[in-house]
Amino acid sequence: MSQDTLININNVKKTYADGLEALKGVNLEIKRGEILALLGPNGAGKTTLINAICGIVIPTSGHITVDGFDVVKNFRETRSQIGLVPQELNLEAFEKVFQNVSFTRGLYGKKENPQYIEKILKDFSLWDKKDNRLRELSGGMKKRALIAKALSHEPKILFLDEPTAGVDISLRRDMWRSVRELQQKGVTIILTTHYIEEAEAIADRVSVINNGEIIITDNKIDLMQKMGQKNLTIELQDPIDQIPSELSTYSLVKNNNQSLTYSYDSHAKSTGITNLLQDIKSAGLKLKDLNSSQTSLENIFEKLVRESA
Repeated sequence: MSQDTLININNVKKTYADGLEALKGVNLEIKRGEILALLGPNGAGKTTLINAICGIVIPTSGHITVDGFDVVKNFRETRSQIGLVPQELNLEAFEKVFQNVSFTRGLYGKKENPQYIEKILKDFSLWDKKDNRLRELSGGMKKRALIAKALSHEPKILFLDEPTAGVDISLRRDMWRSVRELQQKGVTIILTTHYIEEAEAIADRVSVINNGEIIITDNKIDLMQKMGQKNLTIELQDPIDQIPSELSTYSLVKNNNQSLTYSYDSHAKSTGITNLLQDIKSAGLKLKDLNSSQTSLENIFEKLVRESA
């Protein structure tokens, strides 16, 4: 385990009383100061893994350490370092924003610090709502209040479980900016998300989980380079009913009667495009237009999940 490893997850398994294997031997190291996106379909084990790191769920076997402390044996030390923003908007409806965030800080044994609470509320555009009851806030503002509560005790680690689910795109971008600012202040951030663009926008590394197992963990850019293909869309002048047999070696996909897609590795010595275009001409097809596009993180994610199913 390297010195910059803040969270070490070692062969963690979790089987619930009903026999559900939520985690099947997860191994993962989370680095100090990084933003890690944990991607996976519903039921993949994302929330169980987060709850295990936070000490809310006790693993059936394996162990987890946070900054060298065992999350089960040293619960108080590890939990004080962690802020958790859950998916559900479970806020105390009748409490006022400032009071509620201050009270949460006190629960962690931290001394009162109204200046710090003011700063958090200002950072998340909540200061003008400080005297509002939580039930009076919009869904997006409630989500911001949850993040403010999670940051109230100045944690080193922030877990965001689907932080922007159900919020509009402008609020989503505001929250991305706030997350980057927290990282600059030294906070380590782990987020689970359904929005692939969220991982693409702010994560340093991506870890994909499916069926309770980590499929891959890699630097986002390296992952996209290693697994990202380019797609060449070929628009034809005239419609075709089927792809001519002499083009079968290219694994073309027919999008509609006048469009074909060819996928290739842009890092390969030969892309095969020149031969393809010559063979298309030989097959009697006439080109109308060509467009190339890079495979997105979303395509990579879908491919990984498909292969691990």
